[in-house]
Amino acid sequence: MHSFKTIGVVGVGAMGKGIVQIAAQAGLTVLIHDQQLSALHAAREALEKTWQTLVAKGKLTDVAAAGALGRVHIAQTLGELADCDLVIEAIIERLDAKQALFQALEAVVSPQCVLVSNTSSLSITAIASACAKPERVAGYHFFNPVPLMKVVEVIDGLRSDPAAGDALMSLTQTLGHTPVRAKDMPGFIVNHAGRGLGTEGLRAVQEGVTSFEGVDAIMREQCGFRMGPFELMDLTGVDVSHPVMESIYHQFYEEPRFRPSPITAQRVAGGLFGRKVGVGFYDYPDGKKRESPLTEIPTPDHLPPVWISPAHAQGHAMAVQLFKALGVTIQTGSHPEAESLIVVTPFGQDISTAISQQGLDAARTVGVDTFGTILPAKRRTLMVSPATTQQWRDAAHALLARDQVGVTVIQDSPGFVAQRILATIVNIACEIAQQQIATPADIDRAVSLGLNYPAGPLALGDTLGAKQIFEILTNMQAVTGDPRYRPSLWLQRRVQLGLSLLQPAATT
Repeated sequence: MHSFKTIGVVGVGAMGKGIVQIAAQAGLTVLIHDQQLSALHAAREALEKTWQTLVAKGKLTDVAAAGALGRVHIAQTLGELADCDLVIEAIIERLDAKQALFQALEAVVSPQCVLVSNTSSLSITAIASACAKPERVAGYHFFNPVPLMKVVEVIDGLRSDPAAGDALMSLTQTLGHTPVRAKDMPGFIVNHAGRGLGTEGLRAVQEGVTSFEGVDAIMREQCGFRMGPFELMDLTGVDVSHPVMESIYHQFYEEPRFRPSPITAQRVAGGLFGRKVGVGFYDYPDGKKRESPLTEIPTPDHLPPVWISPAHAQGHAMAVQLFKALGVTIQTGSHPEAESLIVVTPFGQDISTAISQQGLDAARTVGVDTFGTILPAKRRTLMVSPATTQQWRDAAHALLARDQVGVTVIQDSPGFVAQRILATIVNIACEIAQQQIATPADIDRAVSLGLNYPAGPLALGDTLGAKQIFEILTNMQAVTGDPRYRPSLWLQRRVQLGLSLLQPAATT
């Protein structure tokens, strides 16, 4: 078993400094190296200021801060890393640069020293291929800002010694973080699992379903996410997120589930990167997001009774519960009366398909998303078809907003917005599990900590109902003909067998 007491960190940008900070605080001796000597002194000074700030806030004692600083040493040459048990590379994301560094390190360090890369997108196997001892090379992917993002991906390349990965898992806990283990595949866990939120949000906007703000409001206020996909891309920077989308899409040989969008390509070309330049999907005057005015609730002269289609049993039951709580008159009977608003509750279908299959009056039919929790709620989604008239749309909007809960009105879409994005997130996580890139438990840990979703995607699928997720995906694929919505076999088989999505595969 490897023992890491003295570590080297090569590259002292934001990521490198963060790694040095938590390692020194955990009691490890840390040697830092960078091509630019001035960067090394600047990094050490920045760390000293960080620790002074933590002392001032009462989060660190004077003794602990002084001790941490005393354990950070400048290595002006690679040769000074000779006694390190572990060297962490945090340099530019270029394969040739990383390979050259690892070759140079092998000429310096002991045969037992483990060499790891903090890469977020490059193959660990490819990096290790340049080394004489590829078995001692692994991936060790931290997230920015390192002290706050408490998850670390430990990645095994094809020739990595499992013992090195085991030692890194243990070290991560010593550093106060949570380790997750992954195979060397594009995006590892977090960047792979994160494809669902952004790409499907972009797809909905591209189809004219709703605006960027509409998607964000639904995901934030209806689904409980901290940020919608467009707020998140503005924070990360579209110049960062779009290349990741393209990279993973191409590395998986144009897998339709990861298909990028021309929307972000255009914004990158136009320099609309997000917060850091003051304009992205939103404007940021004075660094603060400009909010659009709230949509006024219609005030029709007459509010009609509601007939709720019984075609989808679960959706019907939830819609009845909702409209009763709102004090709305619900018309019973197998067919809608002439003066009733018609409400459908499809899972994965669009309204046009539901109207056609059920033989409904298109002018007065609307859809209400009943997937997940709708009571209590901060936002509801109302969907209209190309044939829905303004009179009936306004009546539906007014009825759904009777308790002052926000209502987002969207155009016809398979799976509304919440259904299609949530189902895509769960489906991609299922496929990560199916490909045995990581265990179900590690997938959920990685996503919860690395992406700050309300829950891990597999647990989320269990909570929302794996059967319902499967239904949504199957119907979306039928409506659109797009293979991006085909259900993962991991999902399909667990629905067929009544198992949790977190149920590991049987060992052989």
